[in-house]
Amino acid sequence: MQLNSSFKQSESFSLTKEPNPEEPEIDKEAEVTLTKPSLPASTGEGVGIYIGQRNNSLAFQKSEELQKTLLSHRHERQLVILQDFPDPDALSCAWTYQLIAQQYDIKCEIIYAGTLSHQENIALVKLTGLPAQRWTPQTLKGKDLSSYQGFILIDNQGTTSQLLSAVQQAGIPLVAVIDHHSLQSELKADFVDVRPYVRATATIFTQYLQSGLLGLDSSISHHVKCATALMHGLRSDTNRLMQAQEEDFMAAAYLSRFYDAQLLNAILQANRSKRVMDVIERSLKNRIVQNNFSIAGVGYLRYDDRDAIPQAADFLVTEENVHTAVVYGIVHDEDDELEVVIGSLRTTKLTLDPDEFIKEAFGQDSTGRFFGGGRTGAGGFEIPMGFLSGGNENSAYARMKWEVFDAQIKQKLLRLVNPKDNPIQSE
Repeated sequence: MQLNSSFKQSESFSLTKEPNPEEPEIDKEAEVTLTKPSLPASTGEGVGIYIGQRNNSLAFQKSEELQKTLLSHRHERQLVILQDFPDPDALSCAWTYQLIAQQYDIKCEIIYAGTLSHQENIALVKLTGLPAQRWTPQTLKGKDLSSYQGFILIDNQGTTSQLLSAVQQAGIPLVAVIDHHSLQSELKADFVDVRPYVRATATIFTQYLQSGLLGLDSSISHHVKCATALMHGLRSDTNRLMQAQEEDFMAAAYLSRFYDAQLLNAILQANRSKRVMDVIERSLKNRIVQNNFSIAGVGYLRYDDRDAIPQAADFLVTEENVHTAVVYGIVHDEDDELEVVIGSLRTTKLTLDPDEFIKEAFGQDSTGRFFGGGRTGAGGFEIPMGFLSGGNENSAYARMKWEVFDAQIKQKLLRLVNPKDNPIQSE
């Protein structure tokens, strides 16, 4: 079912606008109204399920299902788990869920295991006061997880979080999964809303807001900041709305009534660090271009500089005669002696599916888990180095290890890019 057609056919929504032929400038925004009773009070008691006019819209159906799920979990304490390196889409949606859940006396803690290294992500959290916390696997060991009655996965399905296994081992049940990436595996949760055809999870959460799960108020500071974060998430995952579809534009139109344009501009103006510029320089120096694919290995990076890889891919894909860029490197955490190959793909080619391309290129591990995946226009992969992690004090060994991984990744990518060529040339 196509969501955009459902919105057109829905009689529950009415777009009203006063025509004024004498004023060519539009100074009044279209208002979207939904026939529904008042939303639950902050105590969560006496909540009525939305009983407005029903239709076949998936957005309405999912909003109603989420409300029922929240009702059944009133007064609980939950963990909202994001991917290890959360992006604006994940961060903004987690905050929105937290605000919605508060109406049911559900207390949420938003957590991630990695780091915020992209300058825009750091600015987003600092300037809005977005309540996300870094919990490493070591941090988790010191936490009393028995006080949590459920956990939520937002903008991921658990495959990109180090925290998932510990939370599952603690016996905490999965309450909800809300994501726009392709389905990774069978998910057993009270509520599942996975829509791969939607460009951003922020669009899904904005539809929840439009259906009345939370009434945004432009006089409430954290509502304005959350709407600004959602607009940033939507803008980020749709490549500045250039890949947006009808439902994304409708979501942006709704958020335009509440977000702070100056605050968003301040977030977007965050400067790239010198380390990020160094990684972009390395990607330019090391790239090879075949069949309009630009492929670059950038060597070793600190754990805190991991987000330089997708920024380098964003840069390389802008080169003339390049439609797809893949950048990868070995990211190492000195504290935990952990190493992982991390890569990002960016493409402007409409017929290239990043999810299929990455899964075909790198396959699965012994448990059947894919090393990566993607969405429209973008993808990523993470390959643990296991036994080969560490030992980089010896520069000759570190160089040899990188050369092996670099050659193997190129071989797997070029097998798809140019099957006739063998990237490993014999001497």
